[in-house]
Amino acid sequence: MARVSGVLMPITSLPSPYGIGTIGKEARKFADFLKKAGQSIWQILPVGPTSYGDSPYQSFSTYAGNPYMIDLDTLVKEGLLTKAQIKKFPWGENEEKIDYGTIYYSRFQVLRLAYAKFREVADQKAFSSFKRKNAKWLKDYALYMAVKLHFDNKAWPEWEDEGIRLRDPKAIDRYTRKFKDEIDFWKWLQFEFYKQWEDFRAYVNGKGIKILGDMPIYVAMDSADTWANPEVFWLDEERKPVCVAGCPPDYFSETGQLWGNPLYNWDYLKSTGYQWWMGRIAAADKLFDITRIDHFRAFDTYYAIPFGAENAIVGEWKNGPGIDFFNVMRETLGEIEIVAEDLGELFDSVKELLEESGYPGMKVLEFAFADDDENNFLPTNYTENCVVYTGTHDNDTVMGWYETAEGWEKEHCNKFMKDYVGMDFGDAVNWKFIEAAYKSVANYAIIQMQDILGLGTEARINTPSTLGGNWAWRMKKDAITKDITERLYDLSKTYSRLED
Repeated sequence: MARVSGVLMPITSLPSPYGIGTIGKEARKFADFLKKAGQSIWQILPVGPTSYGDSPYQSFSTYAGNPYMIDLDTLVKEGLLTKAQIKKFPWGENEEKIDYGTIYYSRFQVLRLAYAKFREVADQKAFSSFKRKNAKWLKDYALYMAVKLHFDNKAWPEWEDEGIRLRDPKAIDRYTRKFKDEIDFWKWLQFEFYKQWEDFRAYVNGKGIKILGDMPIYVAMDSADTWANPEVFWLDEERKPVCVAGCPPDYFSETGQLWGNPLYNWDYLKSTGYQWWMGRIAAADKLFDITRIDHFRAFDTYYAIPFGAENAIVGEWKNGPGIDFFNVMRETLGEIEIVAEDLGELFDSVKELLEESGYPGMKVLEFAFADDDENNFLPTNYTENCVVYTGTHDNDTVMGWYETAEGWEKEHCNKFMKDYVGMDFGDAVNWKFIEAAYKSVANYAIIQMQDILGLGTEARINTPSTLGGNWAWRMKKDAITKDITERLYDLSKTYSRLED
């Protein structure tokens, strides 16, 4: 396998005059930068529509695209909006932070204007075709969003009408007829997203760059997936979760992480040949060139926390489907390029599953200096079949980490970096981390954009187990300089990470 390098940059973090990054002009400019910098991979975060808390790991659908990412200037070019219409709405005051409350208020009003124009002037044939081809997931998602809005945006377990909450066929038919136009609006958003996505991906791929997309292992309780497929999940007779997902206390959190997602009914899934999962992975493969499976370890053993628990301290490990899942996946879908997120507490059985699957796991440099030279995150201990990161979306930036690291940890870091890449006092710590990742034997070296820019904690994407202030960082419009581009290219060349 070729040695390559790439950048982790959420689409929503791209510059934009409309408060949040999209798959329009700035996304193409970023792909141009990656090409000039000798990069082969653009890693992104999940692209599904986000719910309360704005986390891309809590989405209303595993299939739908995020309406926030639809490029408004493209809609102007299509004759569905005018610049004047867009400028009437507020989009936030801070170019470095997403104001989700403002975005939510403005974005959907503007998109409804575009939809009304689309109904009035556009040829409907392509839209009709899209609806037919994607009916299997699109009908449930669009109905879910329409009914959810009707019930003041409450999650489906809180809907007052038991008939629609429990998907009685008569209720499904009644609400489908009642909200026909609203349902079509939600379908049109997906039509527009996927149309723009195809153009975006073609442009990125045309630069010789692969998109590494992120697929959360779990889905939100507040989602069309859970509502429409209750048999897939570990729910009781009232369709409440028996246990929910998370992970025990670790280096991210002393009380663990309580994600709250419903867990899977693996016995049922296995009896169907994991049909629901196969459809989901096939859909991800159509969006991305490489798919990162979040929380890979849960296919071996997953942490089950009793529903209603206040934190993740009390829970128990249960067995997942193991290698059988991936054997069925290969038989059903063929070879799909996968990266396995294997961070956290790992049993020997998890390591065995990763090795048996053949997928590359992850190494994080920020974790490398917490103990001795046997640390698996130290570059001198890597194997080739892995992906090395300076940090991930759940970590502080390198500069933020270095500023707050314990004295002994910083001393260990300084000594290692001095021996490995020649770090001296006064050197830019972020670039030494990048160089260490590039120099390592890891086939993939992927760097957070914030670390390339040398930003501090203010640019952190997410702090696990906290609410508010996450997922909001945005890159300034002119942040990428010629010097940064050339420096990345030179490192890629020096450490043989340029693709032919």
